[in-house]
Amino acid sequence: MEDRFMMLFSFVEISPVLAPAAFILFHVLRQFLFIPAAIVCIAGGILFGSLLGMVYSLIGLTLLCALFYFTIEKMPRVKQRLFHTKNRFLGPYAKLTVGQIAILRLIPFVHYQLLNLCLLERKPDYSGYLRNAIVTNIPLVFFYTVFGEFISRFTPAMAAMILIALSGLFFILREKVTILKWKEFFPEN
Repeated sequence: MEDRFMMLFSFVEISPVLAPAAFILFHVLRQFLFIPAAIVCIAGGILFGSLLGMVYSLIGLTLLCALFYFTIEKMPRVKQRLFHTKNRFLGPYAKLTVGQIAILRLIPFVHYQLLNLCLLERKPDYSGYLRNAIVTNIPLVFFYTVFGEFISRFTPAMAAMILIALSGLFFILREKVTILKWKEFFPEN
């Protein structure tokens, strides 16, 4: 096992351009391998250090969000499934705020592309969506890259306390106003 890490570290040292490009590409491809973004961010912190790991992870996640923006309209069945999942778990009238999405990105088992869909609902134009995607990815990248080595030492009680604190923040940052159209409130059938 240690030989594999030594080989990986030597690859990073030998190719200063190829290793970051491969890492950024891996961020884009990791969704097809069902690897959480948090694990890849932790690996970036270990391989490249905190600062470069954060930069490369942010670039990779931003590219992933841009790819989602351009491909989701070409896959209507996937978009329909994501909307169905969102409606089932959050309700049909829930519009998550950017702060809530940033908090949910910190929880590793929340579906990353579902959160991208919530961002797309919030700002359908490309520049607004990408700006919000970067803003919501910054806490994820910072937390898991810098504090990644300490997370593995958390006790289950400490992890539960962090999840409870994130749940409280999620509730505080919610949108306090919901607007229902007359036809939605009083259906005709």
